[in-house]
Amino acid sequence: MSSTTDKIKGNVNEAIGKVKEGVGKATDNPRLEGEGDAQQVKGKAQQLKGDVKDAIKKGVDKAW
Repeated sequence: MSSTTDKIKGNVNEAIGKVKEGVGKATDNPRLEGEGDAQQVKGKAQQLKGDVKDAIKKGVDKAW
């Protein structure tokens, strides 16, 4: 998977997680709120993975 794909998936997961968390709070559903929070963490991790891939690629490109 490319770094751009990781970043896009991360953004999508964060957005969906925020919605789930908000709906969970509004409906007093702690399970849904927790799922939303977990999905946001997953999204942040995916974005970080994309950033790391970019940094590695830049390092390799400079080495050549």
